[in-house]
Amino acid sequence: MELQVLIFFIFFTFTTTFLLFSLSLFIIHLNPCCNCDTCTTFITRSWTTSFVNLSDWYTHLIRNSPTGTIHVHVLNNIITANPDNVEFIIKTHFENYPKGKPFSDILGDLLGRGIFNVDGRCWMFQRKLASLELGSLSIRSHALNVVLKEIDSRLVPYFSAVADNNNDAVLDLQDVFRRFSFDVVCKFSFGFDPGSLEPLLPVSELESAFDECSRLCAERAIAPSPLVWKIKRFFNVGSEKKLKSAISIVKRTADQVIKKRRETGSDSGSDLLSRFMGSISDDDYLRDIVISFLLAGRDTVASGLTSFFLLLSQNPKVLNKIREESDRVIGPTREAVAGLGELKHLHYLHAALHESMRLYPPVQFDSKFAKHDDVLPDGTFVKRGSRVTYHPYAMGRMERIWGPDSLEFKPERWIRDGEFKQESAYKYPVYQGGVRVCLGKEMSLVEMASVALCLIKRFDVSVVNHNQLRFAPGLTATVCGGVHATVRRRDLPQ
Repeated sequence: MELQVLIFFIFFTFTTTFLLFSLSLFIIHLNPCCNCDTCTTFITRSWTTSFVNLSDWYTHLIRNSPTGTIHVHVLNNIITANPDNVEFIIKTHFENYPKGKPFSDILGDLLGRGIFNVDGRCWMFQRKLASLELGSLSIRSHALNVVLKEIDSRLVPYFSAVADNNNDAVLDLQDVFRRFSFDVVCKFSFGFDPGSLEPLLPVSELESAFDECSRLCAERAIAPSPLVWKIKRFFNVGSEKKLKSAISIVKRTADQVIKKRRETGSDSGSDLLSRFMGSISDDDYLRDIVISFLLAGRDTVASGLTSFFLLLSQNPKVLNKIREESDRVIGPTREAVAGLGELKHLHYLHAALHESMRLYPPVQFDSKFAKHDDVLPDGTFVKRGSRVTYHPYAMGRMERIWGPDSLEFKPERWIRDGEFKQESAYKYPVYQGGVRVCLGKEMSLVEMASVALCLIKRFDVSVVNHNQLRFAPGLTATVCGGVHATVRRRDLPQ
């Protein structure tokens, strides 16, 4: 027995040493050592002495680049905030810049063959299917009904309970909005209610698993080489063991919902799952597709709402203008609710939402991988296999794009002749652009506008800590420690 243990120990030690040695050679081969200031600063993490977030350091470098593009050689990553380059990558030369296998590997265990993790025909099929369903008036009306019901039955009562607390209770806006959007997206996608925003804020196994998946997949993305996490996955240790467990919870829950829906029939619901079941017979494929929508619809909306209320708390004049517009369009009473028609006329509210996501985009950057050698419009050479990243977070802070007041929260920049006017998707790629433009864009804006309007009319929300935000690793922008605020009722006519 002792001999077997010794042999196993020797074998394990040799294998691990060999793999680590091979990993070192692989990293050196792919990302050769570079003595440039950018790579040295990245490797030593000396950027942390001047910047809170990696995205802020990238923004600084890009701002000082004549072309609005930088190259982090050690990561084999070209990062740009040049609108011409963005249009080139996601529209003009779209075929040369797929998500690529490196990206698909990172999210493959969670999303499988879902739309956000595939290219080519598989992506095109899901794109057409989703476009057909999400573009229908019936599904949009259903989505708005789900949102309004969640606002009326859970979000407003929770804010009211906090406001009625005589001890100046504080809530975490980020946590509340994540719970709200998770309930909404589960109902809309699965017809399943996780009850995350029930009064006692229960711990949802599914929601916790989603959080874990997002965080650990993001850690995969920032590893110096994919071999690092692939070795951990092979031995089922550390973060990869946690990720495997979290993914199994998400997939098990999804499988149970799909199985139950198959038994009751797809005609039993108005959710996305019911609609997709008529076109897809492979339940594993169906699960991957719906999980992709869950992941996209939950965190992005919550992130957008969190930064929006943070900025409103810092800019009371903007808040007052939104309230004045709301009183004029839908009436001053507390119970007045805006339908799809009224929401279209709330131009200043839409301008404020877009402006908040300009400064704090829910997805701070997006990467593709070049299939062939190429040259970007600014003259940057792109070698085959290189990672090419466009950076909405940095773009929102560029004077060359938004003018000398680029760091100010100024919704007026979106208003022309008294109406909200959309900017080019390549200047403002928060919802991507070209053939990959986000299909859920309109529904997410309706959801955020509905939440913002209901809360702004009823409550005064004041963020407690206005320090610079520190973002945690994740697939979407998540603030470390949350965003805490006090809530007070407004005196309004019934």
